[in-house]
Formats: sequence, structure tokens, C-alpha cells
Amino acid sequence: MNTESMHPVAGVYLGTTAAKIKKSGAEDLLVMTFHPGSRTAATFTQNAFCAAPVTLAKQHLRLQATEALIINSGNANAGTGKQGLQEAWQTCQWVATELEIATESVLPFSTGVIGQNLPMQKMQLGIPNAIANQSVMGWDAASKAIMTTDTCAKKISRQFEIDGHLVTLNGIAKGSGMIHPNMATMLGFAATDAKISQACLEKALKDAVAVSFNRITVDGDTSTNDACTLTATQLADMPEITDVHSDAYQTFYQVLEALMVDLAQMIVRDGEGATKFVSVIVEKGASSEECLQVAYAVALSPLVKTALFASDPNWGRILAAVGRSGLVDFDIEALQIYLGDTLLVENGGRAESYTEAAGQAVMNQTDIDIRILLNRGDFSETVWTTDFSYDYVRINAEYRS
Repeated sequence: MNTESMHPVAGVYLGTTAAKIKKSGAEDLLVMTFHPGSRTAATFTQNAFCAAPVTLAKQHLRLQATEALIINSGNANAGTGKQGLQEAWQTCQWVATELEIATESVLPFSTGVIGQNLPMQKMQLGIPNAIANQSVMGWDAASKAIMTTDTCAKKISRQFEIDGHLVTLNGIAKGSGMIHPNMATMLGFAATDAKISQACLEKALKDAVAVSFNRITVDGDTSTNDACTLTATQLADMPEITDVHSDAYQTFYQVLEALMVDLAQMIVRDGEGATKFVSVIVEKGASSEECLQVAYAVALSPLVKTALFASDPNWGRILAAVGRSGLVDFDIEALQIYLGDTLLVENGGRAESYTEAAGQAVMNQTDIDIRILLNRGDFSETVWTTDFSYDYVRINAEYRS
């Protein structure tokens, strides 16, 4: 369980309530508001059937500075057509009326079952309650209110210095199943008091998401609702960051990237039914793209994932996944595959030094590295994934029960 203490971020207020959208009765509605003058960047799912709140959030982000987020769990408002769009807009209007701000300054987000309309009466009654509960200390409750099949809250808080000035950066995320780029179902919300330009903020988020939430996969299903936002309230006592080449930007970005990688890995560790945390590391490729091509072929293989669950060192499944990854001019003689520190494959077949006992010792571990050396270039990439267990099937078979 993640029990990390969350620092308040100046200018960020979070309020939650149990609007009874979830059958469990747990808190399921979150409203975040930001100090006037805050700047927000966002990334969204690449699924063509994106949810109504994603479509509307993109529109609002282009029209007006963001002053609030409304997030509900238990209902995705996806596959709901024009009615879904109208209902997403109506929830934004209710938030805007309560806060006396423009409707377009509210971004909506939803997560849960696809193909069901929002319970609008519950939303309307819940929004004022969530706003009434707002506090700068609301991060813990917020991290729980956005959960669906998650078994634990995912939250991180960091304080660091930029040129001697104290800066706070917080992040929360949800995700357990339907995890695969682009983006890996997940929602992520981060906020900082840093003074940073819109251009720098957008680049930082885009680059950090690329190496965190877009490097995880549980089951290969890209969600309809994925989104990640980063808001900067501009309230820290520091000069504004305006140059992506500056030391100040690099300091900020490094902390942001590390925070988002940690959140992304929390999602994988909490993967539905997961018993293993697996890093698929592809090295010495000709390009980043082909490294990821190979990594995902292995990470998405049901045969590899079920072998991992069984702790079975059936290395032939890894070899086969690499072979069908579609590499052009692939030299199998140059390939090397490691399970942890144990060499499995070289010179086109099983390594002479490999023993079943050595492979078994690695497979018995909870955290496992699969290293694949293509030996055809200088690029490397890592993807994080899980095994497939009986519980994954049970959780998803019973999802609407």
C-alpha cells in the first residue's frame, strides 16, 4: 500500500465525495481547482473511439485557461454518442456555476464501464459536495476517488530546489487493467507550484509521458479514456522557466520524469491479477522504434505472460516472440537474450552456459528483467509489464457484475 505523505501544492484545491456512481459506495467524484493564472498541459488517448470527456477536454483546453478539473470513476461516458458529449458539457457547467468561472475553463474526465450514460442526477448532487470538501490537503482522498479496479492508491509527492527556490510537484494516477499505449485505462493528474511557461510545460509533459505511461502494458488494450494533465500554479518564489535548454528546466524535467515513471510502474505492479513485475529491456537496436517493436512483442505475448505466472523458464516463448516481432534483416546469430543475469540465447540457439536451475531461480522472483540484445546499433528502450494470472480472467469476466 502506498502511504506516502503528500505535500500541499500552493494554489491547488481538491475535494471528493461519494456520489454513488460506484456500486461500492466509495468516493467516486473529484473536483480540483487551480489558482487564477495557472497553466495546464494535457495528453490524451490515441484510441479513435475516445470518450466524450476526452473530446470535450481537448476542446476546452484550446479555448480557455484551465481553472478546474471534474473527474468521476465508475462510469467512462464512452461510446455514448452526442448524449455523452452533452452530459460531459453539463457536468462542466455545473462545476463552473458553483465556482463562478467559465464552463470552458473546466476539463472533464471519466473512468469506468464503457457504453453507459452518466448518472446525471448523482453528478449534479455530488459536485457541490465535492467542492464544499475542497482542501489543499485533499490529495490522499483524491487518489482514492479516481480508482476503479485498482487495489491501491497511486500517489507521489516531491519537493526539490531550482536555483535555491523550493518547488513542490505532486502526482496521482489510476490504472490496473486495459493498460497499453497510447496512453497506457489510466488517468494521471499532476500539479506543481513552479513558474514555467506554457511551451515548457507542454514539452515537459509530452516527453515525460513518452517514457513513462507510454512504456507500460498490462493487456494490450488501449483505453478510450486515457488522459494525463500537468498544471503549474506559478506560485513558487522563483524566476519563470522559459528555456527548455536551461538548467532550471532540466532540473524540473528530471523530477517530473522520475515521478511519472514511478506512477507508471505503480500501475503495472497493480495490474489486474498481477503476480510479477517484468522489465523488458531491448538494447543495441538500430533505432528506438525497433527496440520498442521487439519489447512489445515480448511484453504482449500471452504465452510469455502465462509462463511468467507459472514461474516456468520456458525461454523458447521469449525467443519466438522476438522472432515474430517483424525486424527487417534480423540476424538471429547476433541475438542474445538474458533472463536476469542468466544468458538464455546466443549464436542462434540456447546458450551453452544455460541451465534449467539458473532459469528457474530467476523465474521464481517477483521482479524479473528480460534483456534482449539485438547487437545492431546503439539504441535501447524499456517496457514494463506483468504476467497473466487466473485472477486477470476472473476480474475482467466479473467487471460488470
